[in-house]
Amino acid sequence: MSRSLATYIALPGTTAEAMEHWHEVFGGQLEILRYGDTPMEDMPFEPDPEAVAHATLILPVGIIAGGDAMDDERDYPVQGTAYSLLYTTSTPDEARGYIEQLVDGGGSVGMPFEQAPWGGWYGQVFDRFGVMWAFSCDDE
Repeated sequence: MSRSLATYIALPGTTAEAMEHWHEVFGGQLEILRYGDTPMEDMPFEPDPEAVAHATLILPVGIIAGGDAMDDERDYPVQGTAYSLLYTTSTPDEARGYIEQLVDGGGSVGMPFEQAPWGGWYGQVFDRFGVMWAFSCDDE
C-alpha cells in the first residue's frame, strides 16, 4: 500500500450528510461505509447500523475522510477552529464560488475573503456542520 495522508473528521452523527454536501460543492469521488454494511458480530461495541463507519471524499487536491463519532465522543463542540481545512485555489473567483456554495448550504462567513496583508487572498467560512473552511490563493 502506498503512503498517504488524509484529513479525518469525526462528526456527531452528521458525517454522511456533510460528506454528501462537500461532494456537491467540491465534486470528487465519494464512498460511504455504514456499520450495517459490515459484519457487526465481532464489534467491541454496538453501533447504530446507519452510522457511518468510514467515508472518504477523494478530490484532485486531497482526501477528506471521516466517520460518525460514537455517543461518548460527542461531548466536544465542532464549531471553532479545531476542525479546519485550508483549500488553496487557483483563482480568487474559484474560492468565491466555493464560499458561496458553503454559505448557501447553511454556512456563515467567519472572515471575509479579501486581499490579505501578506499578498494574495484569504477568507474563512464555517459550514453548516461547524467545520471551518479557510480559502487562500495567490494574487490574480
